[in-house]
Amino acid sequence: MASESQKDETVINMVMSPLPSSYENLLAYELSMSSKFSIFQTPKILSRHNKAAYKPNAFSIGPFHYRANKQLEATQKIKLKYLRDLLSRSNNPEELYSQLTETIRSIQREARGCYAGPLESCVEEAFVEILVLDGCFISELFRKDAKEKLRDPNDAIFTISCFQEYLNHDLILLENQIPWMVLERLFSLTKLSPDESLIHLALKFFGNIVSSYELSVTPNKFQERNIEIKHILDLLRHSLLLPLSSDKFNDKPTRWEPFPCATKINEAGITFKKGEADSILEINFANGVLEIPPLLIQETTETILRNLISFEQCCPNYQPIVTSYAKLMDNLIDTDEDVEILREKNIIDNWLNPEDAKQLFNTLYQDTYVKQFFYRDICVKVTRHLERCWPRWRVFYLHNFTSPWAMVSQAVGAILFILAFLQTLYSILGVVGDKKP
Repeated sequence: MASESQKDETVINMVMSPLPSSYENLLAYELSMSSKFSIFQTPKILSRHNKAAYKPNAFSIGPFHYRANKQLEATQKIKLKYLRDLLSRSNNPEELYSQLTETIRSIQREARGCYAGPLESCVEEAFVEILVLDGCFISELFRKDAKEKLRDPNDAIFTISCFQEYLNHDLILLENQIPWMVLERLFSLTKLSPDESLIHLALKFFGNIVSSYELSVTPNKFQERNIEIKHILDLLRHSLLLPLSSDKFNDKPTRWEPFPCATKINEAGITFKKGEADSILEINFANGVLEIPPLLIQETTETILRNLISFEQCCPNYQPIVTSYAKLMDNLIDTDEDVEILREKNIIDNWLNPEDAKQLFNTLYQDTYVKQFFYRDICVKVTRHLERCWPRWRVFYLHNFTSPWAMVSQAVGAILFILAFLQTLYSILGVVGDKKP
């Protein structure tokens, strides 16, 4: 792997390269960004907010972090054991291993083209070995997660709790991915049954990563929409987008609209309702009801959201839909009271303390660029509702007349007003009666 100084030197050399000596030489330069890039090193402008959310803790996947430190080296033995377990089910393990290696070698150039980063020091044979080992490890991990009978009784991943937490974090990092086409080919060559589905097993493994409900998207949905999956992180993003109607998000650029926090929305009489949609992104507002699907806030929530946002910011032609969601939630959650309101309505299932949950959203989308804000219509509807007379009077009342003494004053004032009204009424009726012949 290239060191940081080597990477910086590469960038400097690119910048300081002399101008081409002729127009023909200028045309010969490859200057455009490949549309095939899908695995990126997170830009420093994003990673500086929480470096731990972008780096693997225990398992390196792919070439970017291959044996980057001793802890990542230590788990290589676990991956090798999983590869051996996978091969041992074959009648001819040696032939299967050769077949797996040759298959990945045949697509290694295409796979290398998915990485938007320096891989010069990773020679072809080493690159193929990394993809085969990591791809087989992931395939076997998903199978063992779904089928307990395949597990070794002393399997560290399923008997030591921290390994589960490591994997939930490490497998969803943008920098820690291998191309989906690599996973597919390795998985197909080692299928346990004809109907075994890599998409199904992957979604089952990450079932409740963003919600208390398991991801409900089926493999057929990906086929119906003709979705080309780039890697595991991309699969998870599509699993959030696919339940939405195809016209939910359009390509029309829309600017960000200010949005009030949950406390102000609640004070204005708008009702919060837990949405029943299959995606956390399906937020709706109608007839004074703001419907938001439940979000699970746990240790890996920040990691998955940050990496999805980083992916949207880096990948060519990817709409900033998750980024827009993060921006909307940041506006909703401004104080601990906002967190509590949403928790009481079962809109967030918060496993952290309120302060951590608040801080999570307050820094999530910083230094991102949102050309299209996909919740603008909802923001406009809520803002217009708040501008109506009754919500404004309700807010004024709640802010000024909710203390015990204020309530007593209101009661006394109301009684005096009624008495004065009755006295006036009786006086008028008396005068009218006196005038009668």
